[in-house]
Amino acid sequence: MLGVNGAGLEASNATFVEGKTLPLLQDTTAANVWASWKVTYRDVVILDAENHREAAYNLTDHDLSVAANRDTLKSMLRAARP
Repeated sequence: MLGVNGAGLEASNATFVEGKTLPLLQDTTAANVWASWKVTYRDVVILDAENHREAAYNLTDHDLSVAANRDTLKSMLRAARP
């Protein structure tokens, strides 16, 4: 699991990763990963074993402080694992 920050949104990267263990990759305009994966801000993108987009779960629309939303995301992640 890792984070991919959108191109042009890197100003707070140092603060965001401070004290965290989750890797954060920075997208670039050349790579344009967000566009190829059809990312919306705050999406959790679930990839298959070949790194193709399988599903997405948006954390703005689905607040993880709500138990049902956490459970849904956990189920999606578990279903995607090989």
